[in-house]
Parts: sequence; C-alpha cells; structure tokens
Amino acid sequence: MRESVFSTLAPENWPFSLEWLPQPAYMVGGAVRDAILGRTREYLDLDFVIPSNAVKVARAIAHHYQAGFVLLDRERQIARVVFPHATADFAQQEGNSLEVDLHRRDFTVNAIAYNPHTQEIIDPLQGDADLQQGILRMISPANLEDDPLRLMRAYRQAAQLGFTIEPATQAAIRSLASHISKVAAERVRVEIGYLLGNSQGTPWITSAWEDGLIAPFFKNATRESLIKLAAVDNAAVSLTQNWPQLGTQLQEYVRDSIKTTWLGIAKLACLVNPNPELAEIELQKLTYSRAEIRGVTTAIKVLPQLQVIDMSLREQYFLFYNADIVFPATVVLAVAFDNLVEAMSGDKALRSLILPFLINRYLNPDDLVAHPTPLVSGKELIITLDIPASPIIGKLLSEIAVAQAEGKVSTSTEAIAFARQLLEG
Repeated sequence: MRESVFSTLAPENWPFSLEWLPQPAYMVGGAVRDAILGRTREYLDLDFVIPSNAVKVARAIAHHYQAGFVLLDRERQIARVVFPHATADFAQQEGNSLEVDLHRRDFTVNAIAYNPHTQEIIDPLQGDADLQQGILRMISPANLEDDPLRLMRAYRQAAQLGFTIEPATQAAIRSLASHISKVAAERVRVEIGYLLGNSQGTPWITSAWEDGLIAPFFKNATRESLIKLAAVDNAAVSLTQNWPQLGTQLQEYVRDSIKTTWLGIAKLACLVNPNPELAEIELQKLTYSRAEIRGVTTAIKVLPQLQVIDMSLREQYFLFYNADIVFPATVVLAVAFDNLVEAMSGDKALRSLILPFLINRYLNPDDLVAHPTPLVSGKELIITLDIPASPIIGKLLSEIAVAQAEGKVSTSTEAIAFARQLLEG
C-alpha cells in the first residue's frame, strides 16, 4: 500500500487526537477510499468503526472539543461529531469482527479499513484492486437490498469517481430496482442532486432512468427528458464561454443553505411535469425546498416568454420582472431547447437571435429594463395620491418602471404625475 495513503489518513490531520480512540478502532469508507485514490477534500468527512461504546466515545470527543454532537441511530449506535471543518461519524461494529462488518457494506471500494493505531490497511474484499481498475463492484445483492438507497448510490459514486459499474452489479441493481420505492424521498433527492450537479452525472442519471430507479420519483421523465439534460450541459458550456459571468451564476447555489445550483434547477425543470402547478406538487413530494420549487416553476413559466421573437421594451421588462434571479436557469434551458430544435430540424431557432441581447441586458446592472431603479416607493404613491394600500399599487409601480425604461419618465415628480394620469384615465 502506498506511503502517501498513510500520510493522508494520519491522525495529525484529524480534528481530534488519536488518544480519544480506543484500541482497536478503524477508519472506514470514503475517506480511506479517497486517500488510496489520492483524492483530497477541503472538508474532512471521517467514518470510524468501534467494537463497543461508539456513542460514548463520540460524546466524549464532542464534549472535550466543544464540538456538535448528533445521535444518528440509537439502535445501531451511530453518532456524529461536527467540527468547524470536519465531521466524524462513529459507528458500533456490526457483527463480532471487523471483517463481518466490512462484508455488510455496499461496494468493495468502500469496504477497506485503516487502523490508525498500527497504520495497517485491512482489505478482505480486494477493494484496492477494484479501485485501481476503476470498478464499482457490489459485495452482495443482499447488501443492496438491505438498504435500497445503495442502488442509487452506485450511480452517484460512479459519477463522482469516474468509475464504471461492474456488469453483475448493474444487473443486480436492475433486478432490485423496484425496492427504491421503499426509500424516503429526501434520501433519494440527495443522490439525484449529486447527479444533477455537473455534466459527469448526466450519463449516470440516464443509466439510472434506464434501469428503473428514476421513474418512481420523476414519473414524467422520458427519454426526451434525458436528452434535454445533456443539451443543458452543452448549453451551459457555450454560455460560459461567451458570458463567463453568466457561467459563474449558473454554478452558484440557490441559497447558501441549499446546495442546488441554478444549473441544477434548469436540469430539474427537464425532469418534472411541464405544467408548473403539477411540477410544484411533484417537487413537494420529493421534499424540495420552497426556493428550489420556485426556481423550477419560474423557469418553466418564463421559458415561453423567451419564444417571442420581436419583443417590445414592455415585454422585456416583464420577462426580467417575472424571471428575477431565475433568469440564468431559464436562459440555459432556452439555449438547450434551441440547440435541440436546430439538431432535429436543421433550422436555427429565430428566438435564439434575441437571447444574446437579453443576456447582455441582464448582465448590465445599470440596465433599466432588466434592473429598474425605482423612482418612487409604494408608500409614496399611497401618501401623495391619497389612495389605499391595494394590489393597484404594485401595478402602478410596474407601469412606472416600464415608462422609465421607455424614457417617458425620469424623476419621482414625473413618476407620480404619470401614476395620477393612469388612475384618472
């Protein structure tokens, strides 16, 4: 085993001291696998197996280092300690030996253990050989059936590692695909999120769909949906080359607390029902957040507005108003669909001619059509015009913004006079 592996896994790099671990204790899972592959992580995610008192050990470490403590599974004795730049999970050993525990895991590459006390690698299932060949191989079909999320995890890990799934393993996944319905939607959503996060995941989410793992959750997904996913990836590359700022925005998270990018939102829009109301219900069942659901449904609603070939300033204003922060996701969908139309028919879609113009408007913070600067507030209209608070205020503000973009008003006095004229008319 390579020396660099030991230096990567060395306790000096942990957020706690080795003396807090009893003997024997083993590091297992992704951290060991990634160290052997030479993959580095900014955020440490460590997993330990301890023969007894795993929760007690975790609690003691959390208390000493004033770190967060989460009891993940009381029955199976699994706990998590959360440090500022790392998490460490401590699990009670399953069975009466480490080998029994490793034989109960999902794939051979995740069944390699490291003893930090002796610097020994324990690899009873030849996981290291599969790592070197880039193969994801199941330990047994029964292990996959035991936790059906492992079926989906195979595709996610293959995408992340750049591996292939061994044929017998993929055959077993296909035969067990119906079991995925037993898994809580939010757990599946996390795995799908990884696959939607970058272009490497697209071929694998396609394979997962072909093997029957996607349909139970995205009932409207079709072969065309998967073709659209690949088109969105290609459109994102093209847009990033021409407008790097837009490419950066596509990679930004919807919110800091939600690890879905705007590119991911565009891809979700390809998988759900094209009716925004039905898409919303679909995404709610999958426990997506309100921000993610709003992103997808807004993109679906606004997309037809980008089909208008000759847009007036008024139409452009309401396009940007309705799209708001979802504009990058909507544009990448429009470009993707345009490219598909061109590929299938040979005709360049006319609406693509206006997209560069709209993108440049959106990226210009001083553009009054895409980013209007209010001349008056709703409160000022209520006081000055002596009218009650009602939905009419919002309509007046929109009309003022359109008039400003058209050069009809440029001061607050003119804006109030314009609003009064609208009310009287």
